[in-house]
Amino acid sequence: MRKHRGRNDNGQKGGAQTGGAQTGGAQTGNGQAGNGQNANQAGQQGGEQAQQPAPVDQGPPPSDDKSAQQAIKPERIVPVDQEKGKRIELTPEQVVRERRRPQGADVVKQFGDRVILQFNNQTFVESNEAPRITRGARDVYYEDLSGGRTREIVERDNGVRIITVRNRNGDVIRRSRITPDGREYVLTYVDERYYNDVDEWRDPGDELPPMRLTIPRRDYILDSEDVQSDDDYYTFLEQPPVERVQRLYSIDEVKRSARVRDIARRIDLDTLNFDFGSATISDAEVQKLDGVASAIEKLLKKNPAETFLIEGHTDAVGTPEANLALSDRRAEAVAEALTNAFGIPAENLTTQGYGEEYLKVNTPGPNRENRRVAIRRITSLVAPVASNSDQQ
Repeated sequence: MRKHRGRNDNGQKGGAQTGGAQTGGAQTGNGQAGNGQNANQAGQQGGEQAQQPAPVDQGPPPSDDKSAQQAIKPERIVPVDQEKGKRIELTPEQVVRERRRPQGADVVKQFGDRVILQFNNQTFVESNEAPRITRGARDVYYEDLSGGRTREIVERDNGVRIITVRNRNGDVIRRSRITPDGREYVLTYVDERYYNDVDEWRDPGDELPPMRLTIPRRDYILDSEDVQSDDDYYTFLEQPPVERVQRLYSIDEVKRSARVRDIARRIDLDTLNFDFGSATISDAEVQKLDGVASAIEKLLKKNPAETFLIEGHTDAVGTPEANLALSDRRAEAVAEALTNAFGIPAENLTTQGYGEEYLKVNTPGPNRENRRVAIRRITSLVAPVASNSDQQ
């Protein structure tokens, strides 16, 4: 996404609160103010928005994922394949071409398979995840459901089914993995009470107060260049969100809402290098993903329904629109590498590019540190943790 007028320099709506003080720039946990680049926008909120709710002291961060979802009272979750659907003749490519968008969402430009959209004073990139999710599948077919929803069933040779339900705009509102023994792992789930919010692309972050961090920056953002041991990745990713989650969000809501996204801690893979204007990862660079891949694999052994968001970023050279497309390809390249080189299931990874919006080094020129990716574990934001723990 790209920021427009109405944001301050660190992309925040009024500034994130940390350590009990609110400033225009983010503050680290020890109370020392840092600029948006040093903290890399500890809150990535932005856009012209209505007045936010007053800050609320939520106390210390949740101790685990279950306590993070303490306020969530979801409806009874029925099996993803329980509702009878009507088989329709569609291909993954047709699903993308026929995707609708809410009123006011305008196509700005198209770069190959990337579409640049403008909506509600934000510009963001939209891409197609189907090649990653359906690659190597034995069969892929679609069914019409009530309310304009579509169900995609991806059947793999090992008997696993990946079932995804999308709304009329193509946003994912539910995704599950069903194993050959019939167990369903819910990767993402949106309560029906919030379907309209998802349909209309409302920013759920508008309903949240400014973020108030009470932890040091190093406990919120992990720079890979500071990692001493591969175990550091697992220890960091295993940690719960930094505040309680008010409801379950769709993956697309998390991608589009900086305020919601910032609830999850972040790893900056600043040791992974991209050449100028390139989304290609060399074999040598792929090996730098070994530590974080091992951490993800270990987390998936504990909970096969984990979801990780991979964010792509660029430097400020070039047009903002081209940088959005490039950053999205970088995020996708990392997801592909994690799947192809390390065996991480594609459905546990989702990607989004943010272009030049969140520069790590504040410079308009070429900068390798700004050409990077970041990873967040967003499971607690998009899936009912208790439901999946029952499957263990």
